[in-house]
Amino acid sequence: MSKYKYDEIKSHFEDYINDMTKEEIKENIDDLHHDIFNSDYYIIGRYEAKKWLGDQVFDIIETIREYEEFNFGEVNTDFSEPEKVVNMYVYIIGEEIVNDYRNQLEDEEDEVA
Repeated sequence: MSKYKYDEIKSHFEDYINDMTKEEIKENIDDLHHDIFNSDYYIIGRYEAKKWLGDQVFDIIETIREYEEFNFGEVNTDFSEPEKVVNMYVYIIGEEIVNDYRNQLEDEEDEVA
């Protein structure tokens, strides 16, 4: 099953990465997820967030609930605020994207070595 708006979120990641040199990426590899997906809002505004969530809102809420219970032992996101729901979901998907990217970099380094 494909994740909702995965390609859009990945494109956001790629746009950020494409503005960096390889050296900058290496120097900031541990902070990429935070810098890209946690230092600014992905969607601003209640109306825009509701539009972005569309008919997937309950699946997105479930994704957040599972993630937070697994990682924090409790749910902290305010599901009554669409903007917070969108931004937490993008944070979660962004974590997967960054981890995949880091693994790809490691695989490339292993091939060179």
